[in-house]
Amino acid sequence: MMSEYVVATVVTLLVTLSFPLYLYGAWIIIQEEVVTWNLLIRHLKYVTAGLVLTTVPMLVWMVPNAFNQFSPLLAVHMFFGLQAYALLLVALTGIVRIFQVKRQHNLYHDTSGDVDIGELHENMGAWRWRLRIGVFGYVGCWIIAYLIGLFRFVLRFTFLW
Repeated sequence: MMSEYVVATVVTLLVTLSFPLYLYGAWIIIQEEVVTWNLLIRHLKYVTAGLVLTTVPMLVWMVPNAFNQFSPLLAVHMFFGLQAYALLLVALTGIVRIFQVKRQHNLYHDTSGDVDIGELHENMGAWRWRLRIGVFGYVGCWIIAYLIGLFRFVLRFTFLW
């Protein structure tokens, strides 16, 4: 059986690898003026890969072992991690509605016209705001949880004392 240190190191590396995928996925969308279907799918591939690299280790190793090593620092780590996923759900409630409206109006395939997506539906502004708040909140809470997790890793597996 693998030692806890080896598993924790692999988990830390997997979660660390997810951040560049999030950044590249965001860059794909930010750099383009028009979001086509192919661009959206490319973006989602990177973001989904990042989510898998974060979520699978969390569900398979972190959560089952959390209560064996409970501490106030772990509670803070878990709090920010849960907040990140809650804000991801907020973002999803916005993106799903935006996706539906843009799909109805064929805006992922027909990119010939300059269409203000804010005029496609009366709630588009609220959905876009929800998406932005959710994404920025997710990334912010994710970074805080990640840094706390790294700090916990260093405290637990290095011989500082």
